[in-house]
Amino acid sequence: MNTVNFSLSGPFALFSDVLTRAGGEKCTYMIPTYEALKGALHSIYSKPTLIWYIDKVRIMNQIQTVRKGMRPIKYSGGNDLAYYTYLEDVCYQVQAHFEWNMNRPELEQDRNEKKHLAIAKRMIERGGRRDVFLGTRECQGYAEPCVFGEGEGYYDNVEEMPFSLMYHGITYADEAVLEDDKGFMTVRFFQPVMKKGVIEFPRPEECTIKRHIHKMGIKPFGKELSNFSGTEEDELVHLTGGDADELGE
Repeated sequence: MNTVNFSLSGPFALFSDVLTRAGGEKCTYMIPTYEALKGALHSIYSKPTLIWYIDKVRIMNQIQTVRKGMRPIKYSGGNDLAYYTYLEDVCYQVQAHFEWNMNRPELEQDRNEKKHLAIAKRMIERGGRRDVFLGTRECQGYAEPCVFGEGEGYYDNVEEMPFSLMYHGITYADEAVLEDDKGFMTVRFFQPVMKKGVIEFPRPEECTIKRHIHKMGIKPFGKELSNFSGTEEDELVHLTGGDADELGE
């Protein structure tokens, strides 16, 4: 199966609770959101041909927070002080898989499962194609291969720990599966439960608490549009075992 396992770690993380951002002082959720983990995986490897699905995450370290005084940009001039609440010393094991983006028939020729899986695993070994962040830009993350479930986790003996309603992610028009979500940007919410340190995520289309934000079209890709030449480049990477950046991507 086209599944990847990797660990994410870093000194700090900030998975912003959307309710606190409006006041200018960000406060993190206690656990990573689906969208943040998907964003980290996109920094490792992504293509419009496929959609990454986060299956589950394992919380390895104790959940602990720290407050920091920050000086946010104040466009009206002068200085301002805000307090952000971060997670400290985080480590997660993540399991995910990809499926073809059926909303993009123009990229059907790029649906080579073995190729994309091999490149994704190679990019995980190299720490990703781009910088990996744990929620926000100032929280640098580090990715490396792992065996999901291996090693001792802080919450391995905790039978069940429920969390309140939290942000799951955003469904963009080009990744929508349900007919009523197509043509819209949709925000999703869910109520996670951690069992022995592991949180299993529902698929985006299984989230029943959601809202359409606004209408959204699908950007077309194709060689004739000069905005997608990844097919030949990925084939070269796959065949040579090289790095896409080294090959001039």
